[in-house]
Amino acid sequence: MIALQQVTKKYINKTALKDVSITFEAGKITGIVGENGSGKSTTLKLIAGLLQPSSGNVLVDEERAGRRISSKVAYMSELESIYSFFTVGDAVDFYESQFEDFDRSQAEEILTFMNLEHPQKVKHLSKGNRGRLKMTLTLARHAPYILLDEPFSGLDPMVRNSIVKGLIKFIDLDKQALIITTHEIKEIEPILDDVIAIKQGSILGREEVEDLRGNGHSVVDWLEQVYGGGSLEYNSSRTIR
Repeated sequence: MIALQQVTKKYINKTALKDVSITFEAGKITGIVGENGSGKSTTLKLIAGLLQPSSGNVLVDEERAGRRISSKVAYMSELESIYSFFTVGDAVDFYESQFEDFDRSQAEEILTFMNLEHPQKVKHLSKGNRGRLKMTLTLARHAPYILLDEPFSGLDPMVRNSIVKGLIKFIDLDKQALIITTHEIKEIEPILDDVIAIKQGSILGREEVEDLRGNGHSVVDWLEQVYGGGSLEYNSSRTIR
């Protein structure tokens, strides 16, 4: 289990997260949604051990998140993270050399699904195809926790739908948890177990997607309620768990 316990993260002139307490359990696909600068990416970076909280604790299986937590957490950044002079094959070779849980055969299967080929130069790939490559390298790991930060950025709607459906194929929810930050809510909703809304570093609410459907609502409907039609005001005493 991943646990953020009263976590605050401050930068020089901004507070990215404010006293956030939340948990993520294995076997679930969770979406974190919110406007730009709301704290989504900061949350994933804290879990991945790339940032340290200003106060509070970030625990992964009761271990404090730090650089060594990469053995348990596979993280895909929204930023460019693969050397531009690499070929697709070079990138696969590099990840295989860095992570013991990297599954070469699964990587090859995902490359085929993503329509990527070994000789292609990273610097010549479109933004969407670079995103596909980053996703391939992340999903090819057997880490217990998979973090994808805006994985569908740069992909056209037809491709997004196909890749969203493919995510299920390459995640073992008996052993893994998937946490996704995204703006593509409608496309990702069919595979989500729960969804978290965040604004200006604070959690506005969390809902089980199946409960929303049972009440005749979509995730978008719920978000419109939470965000107050753009005012983003929400009064909730909900315990985030």
